[in-house]
Amino acid sequence: MNALLVKGNRLSGWLGRQSIDILRVSLGLVFLAFGLLKFFPGASPAEALVIRTIDTLTLGVIDGQAALLLTAVMECFIGITLVTGRFLRTGLLVLGMSLVGIMSPLVLFFGDLFPGTPTLEAQYVFKDIVLAAAGLVIAAKALNSSPLGVRRVNA
Repeated sequence: MNALLVKGNRLSGWLGRQSIDILRVSLGLVFLAFGLLKFFPGASPAEALVIRTIDTLTLGVIDGQAALLLTAVMECFIGITLVTGRFLRTGLLVLGMSLVGIMSPLVLFFGDLFPGTPTLEAQYVFKDIVLAAAGLVIAAKALNSSPLGVRRVNA
């Protein structure tokens, strides 16, 4: 029984030390994959929704392929920063800004996304709630480990 407790404690300690980094890399791979798809016309199932959303949010200033390219670059940048851990704060800032665009179809196009049952596009946007929550966890650790101009005092 003691050996089992020791192994459980080791596993718990390892999870405590590594789980957020695993989450960070996993989230980064998801953003990188979704971003890369957007560089290839017709490859992303969210392509039409991205174009429509950016067009609506920018009042037509950014539309079509420019919207798709902007989204692809942002998602790849977010993914790379999360996977590598380099420029993490900048990547998290871009992630925070992009979440406005990512979640806005729920407000802008609610009737289209939920004509009764959720469409595939609605499900695509809905899963982003989990991605946003993962981003918050990663940001909390990143900001706690190196606060912005504030020295952390342990009580």
